[in-house]
Amino acid sequence: MHPTEDERPLSYPLHGATALEPPAEWDALRERCPFAPVTLPSGDEVLLLTRHEDVRRMLSDGRFASMLRAEGAARLADDESGGVFGGDMAMAIPARGEAHRRWRRTVGRWFTAERVAALRPGIEAVAEKLVDDMVSHGHPADLRAQLAFPLPLWVICDLLGVPAADHDRFSYWSDVLLNLTRYGQDEIEQAQDDFVDYLAAHVYTKREMPSADLLSDLVVAWDPDGDPMSERELVFTGQALLVAGHETTANVIGKTVALLLADRSRWERLLADRSLVGPAVEEALRFDADPGIGVPRYLDEPLEIAGHLLPPGTTVLCSTAAANRDESVFDLPDEMLLDRGPNPHLAFGAGAHSCLGQDLARAELCTVLHVLLRRLPSLELAAPPADLRRLEGLAVGGLSEVPVRW
Repeated sequence: MHPTEDERPLSYPLHGATALEPPAEWDALRERCPFAPVTLPSGDEVLLLTRHEDVRRMLSDGRFASMLRAEGAARLADDESGGVFGGDMAMAIPARGEAHRRWRRTVGRWFTAERVAALRPGIEAVAEKLVDDMVSHGHPADLRAQLAFPLPLWVICDLLGVPAADHDRFSYWSDVLLNLTRYGQDEIEQAQDDFVDYLAAHVYTKREMPSADLLSDLVVAWDPDGDPMSERELVFTGQALLVAGHETTANVIGKTVALLLADRSRWERLLADRSLVGPAVEEALRFDADPGIGVPRYLDEPLEIAGHLLPPGTTVLCSTAAANRDESVFDLPDEMLLDRGPNPHLAFGAGAHSCLGQDLARAELCTVLHVLLRRLPSLELAAPPADLRRLEGLAVGGLSEVPVRW
């Protein structure tokens, strides 16, 4: 069923009754609408996709990308660029075609299984140190602030060769660029300018004195076609990797631990069988009710969805979280089954634009769980699950704090 013209669009994003629960509207939307009109924080209207098949198809179709500066494209945020998805960073990195494939080939060399495996000892060492610090401060503690947030920041800054002294600046820039409502236009522009200036200087330093990090490699790396990455691409690649590799992973770590502790029988099951950590991570990614605003796509040619033709100039928003609860794909979709398999969730997208760093994110999640299970087996939430609060305004969903004790 297509929504009628007199239906009032839902205000988006949608939220559940608590920070860990899914929006009540998802089931109805999947059942009756291949897509539904929703109004974004900017006031612009888009069509929301919620079914697994439709979302997977949209994300896998290389013809459509995040070209949100196209004329008529919806803005996610109420600023000139439309937020992080439509800013200079999104425009500088090739969105599709051979240019995009070249970019992924060049950057992807740093996210192979072999590279990620080599990073695991360092990730574990940092996780151990952060847990040491958290324990020394005593409980109750905020696991988000003391572990989930600093760990991925260290990982991505280490990959980019960013000095530890600059981690706080990177954290602030990431927060501003991913926030849709908290900051004004002047502060967003200033953060963007400062971030670009920093990375331009960083790229220059790596060109003069390369070291064993991703940006140094990109400065001197040559594509098989013989074309080096441009200065602009280098700067905004660094920015994209920070934004994608820090805030999103930090929030997923916090929510994964919260979900496992919200029903402590889940935690007890992992304590009894550590082989379930990997499947549990995949299930937490599927079960996450608030991964963020969704993945926007702009159509510059017609597309048929479930028998309905969407015209060029349409902006669609893919809700991977709603798709991950689709009962036509997942048995008992509203239950968190730690041994679920197969688990074709769309948390990392699909197709040519799927998350480049998904194996690294998985490594961080699994490492954190193994360290916590070993070091703090008595870990539990220090507040009722219903009292956990969501982060407001971010394009990626998260919890404002994860209070724990042990």
